[in-house]
Amino acid sequence: MSSQVTSSNSEAAILARLIQIGEEQLSRGAAEYLLSVSFGEHDIARMNELSELARQGKLTSQEQAELDSYLHVGNLLAVIQSKGRRALQRSSQ
Repeated sequence: MSSQVTSSNSEAAILARLIQIGEEQLSRGAAEYLLSVSFGEHDIARMNELSELARQGKLTSQEQAELDSYLHVGNLLAVIQSKGRRALQRSSQ
């Protein structure tokens, strides 16, 4: 089983540091855009395929690394979208 902790120098961790923004700095349009970002059909299908292989215990080390990358990016996206939702809540108050 892989760890979902992103190392301090993984691509997702580096990107997360680059976009360290507070909700108060997001414009309404930027927040709405962040909430519209999602994985495409191809990526979703690949994540499902990798997840199934993981459940079966059949992942290669390369596939495990790929799945870990999807998990890290997904976690980063969740954090960014949370900031977007909070910015929109604040702007509507």
